[in-house]
Amino acid sequence: MPRLSRMRRAWLAVACALLAALPLGGCVNQHPDRGASGDGGAAQRIVVTSPAVAEMTDRLGLDVVGVPKTAFDLPARYADATVVGPPMAPDLEVLATLHPDYIVSPISLSNDLRPKYASIGRASIFANLNSVDGLYESVSYLGAKFDRQQQADQLVAQYRRYMDDFRARIADKPRPRVLVLMGVPGSYLVATPHSYVGSLVEQAGGQNVYDDAPDAFVNANTEDMLARDPDIILRCAHALPDQIRDMFAKEFSTNDIWRHFRAVQEGRVHDLPHDQFGMSATFRYPEAHATLLGLLYGMDEGAAASGPGATPHAPDAGDPGSAAGRPPAATGDSSPSDAASADAPVASRPLPTDAAAVTASHRSSSALQGPSEKKGLS
Repeated sequence: MPRLSRMRRAWLAVACALLAALPLGGCVNQHPDRGASGDGGAAQRIVVTSPAVAEMTDRLGLDVVGVPKTAFDLPARYADATVVGPPMAPDLEVLATLHPDYIVSPISLSNDLRPKYASIGRASIFANLNSVDGLYESVSYLGAKFDRQQQADQLVAQYRRYMDDFRARIADKPRPRVLVLMGVPGSYLVATPHSYVGSLVEQAGGQNVYDDAPDAFVNANTEDMLARDPDIILRCAHALPDQIRDMFAKEFSTNDIWRHFRAVQEGRVHDLPHDQFGMSATFRYPEAHATLLGLLYGMDEGAAASGPGATPHAPDAGDPGSAAGRPPAATGDSSPSDAASADAPVASRPLPTDAAAVTASHRSSSALQGPSEKKGLS
């Protein structure tokens, strides 16, 4: 990797700390008198702090009292909700005045936001948006908790039908070896199958060359990447997509090692659309799948575009979770989800002492270990 300036090195350290905070999941309720299966049917005052989470609660038919500040459209049903500030830094004073029973945020921000919510005595739920499976497990969790089980079951059933069809379409395809790079200002990280982008590639039949990594993102050197010999290199951006695209173009043209990659020699290096491949799972994953079918197999990109995610909102570049559109009405199969709880959202309730402040386990991205077991919907 090219030598970085001191400022860029500092930024990368911060970015790595943020990205390494993405846990693999877990379901923890820190308040013993409120079970994960519901709160007695009473209406709850809910605040959502990300457009992606707002889309989830809207699909479940839940009203909220607070929404994030964002430049993009939120569901129309939330037009009168109070704006609580940007997703990464909601205003605690505004949150406190709303007296929410629960604040729902993306799990990627749990390390930073959980203690802040606890400081104002508010309960929190962190939705797992690290994969499409995690997205639907979070939908199922919220549905069970807030008396929207039927709606959640219908959404999960839709997803299963979609994935059955999608898997059938790629069943006889080869598994190309894929290197996924996530650009951050001044540098880049490798995205593994534990990241949202990496999970999309895996669902589309690609074999991530860093599938032995236990974390969502790792900081690997180019010599190690070269030794793994990817068939295809995919590049995406955490934010500032135009700037990141220019950065990748300069890196690949000036750093001599890239010309030794077979994927570069064969012209199989692609920049992924930022509105489809962000940091967090959204309901426009069928569009991302369609893009990947074109890049991995040369299949018609429009063939997989129809599915549970349609007419999406534009993503919020300042938000780890981006908004997406509403699916068509579900019909037929709506049996309850049997998803394992290992990747469910983290629910937390502040207790009078600090002993309950930290419950989720987090791994460092400093070393590569054996592959971790992942559980999801199938």
